[in-house]
Amino acid sequence: MKATAKAHTNIALIKYWGKRDERLILPTNSSLSLTLDGFSTTTTVAFQEGLSEDQFMLDNQLVEGEAFRRVTKFLDLIRQLAGKEQLYAKVNSINDVPTAAGFASSASGFAALAAAGTKAIGLDLDDQALSRLTRQGSGSACRSIYGGFAEWEMGEQADGSDSFAVPIAPARHWDVRVAAVVLSSTMKKVSSRAGMKRTVETSPFYSGWIDSIPNDLKQIKEAIEGKDFEKAGSIAEANCLKMHATTLAANPPFTYWHDTTMRVMHAIQDMRADGIPAYFTIDAGPNVKVLYLPEDEARVKQRLSEISGVSGVILSKPGQGISYL
Repeated sequence: MKATAKAHTNIALIKYWGKRDERLILPTNSSLSLTLDGFSTTTTVAFQEGLSEDQFMLDNQLVEGEAFRRVTKFLDLIRQLAGKEQLYAKVNSINDVPTAAGFASSASGFAALAAAGTKAIGLDLDDQALSRLTRQGSGSACRSIYGGFAEWEMGEQADGSDSFAVPIAPARHWDVRVAAVVLSSTMKKVSSRAGMKRTVETSPFYSGWIDSIPNDLKQIKEAIEGKDFEKAGSIAEANCLKMHATTLAANPPFTYWHDTTMRVMHAIQDMRADGIPAYFTIDAGPNVKVLYLPEDEARVKQRLSEISGVSGVILSKPGQGISYL
């Protein structure tokens, strides 16, 4: 009972920020992302008779503590679905994503875990069911089931049955590029989960954030369909800034940005002034992702690499969804 799956991370163009149910990971707003080919997690799950507990290896290192508890709790959901509650597993993940530094490592991680785990235990889930399950490990991971552009529909049901991701456009639809600007590989001080909770509970800007999402989603889906880069980029950039504004108004206030984050943001605005169409977006971390078009790749990479404090620039194309190895 063994399977291996590969999943890619995604970058949210319309952000997921806040939960209406912490246990089931039900969001307060719908979100939209682009799956990237440059970052991935490959996970092997082997369910074995005779094991007394799960074992989790990440990059060939035994994992304990909270990260292990999240994995084994998620495996419990798979065991319950399969009716095999006493069957434990060895999990081995290779993570080609900087962990907990704003590169959504949990998205590719839990998508790969869900795909490999369900296949290894003998479940045959369609993409919608797999996305619904994956959401319960990491919210953003439910979008990594699909390649290209995907929307996580927030849903309305209390049990989460209508909260899952759906494909919007495949990777081949539009060759939008993303440069991941690496500023810090250190663990962030405020986790995404803790940051969301504090923001929802204390930020007076939060209601304005929620009210702005439906129009942002409508407009960016029109831009994706029509391949309107300026429109899509400007919506994504503004949506990112609104999300981060909510954290500055939280109590106590916090930010994921470093001084280099600001330098990169200013550099991208300078690029636009110089006639290079480029837009930024930032998840819950200091690292910046830059949207650009293929013909501008060399200039964008050079300009980003010259910024003080930037330790690397990783280029990505639209990525594929779950694959089994």
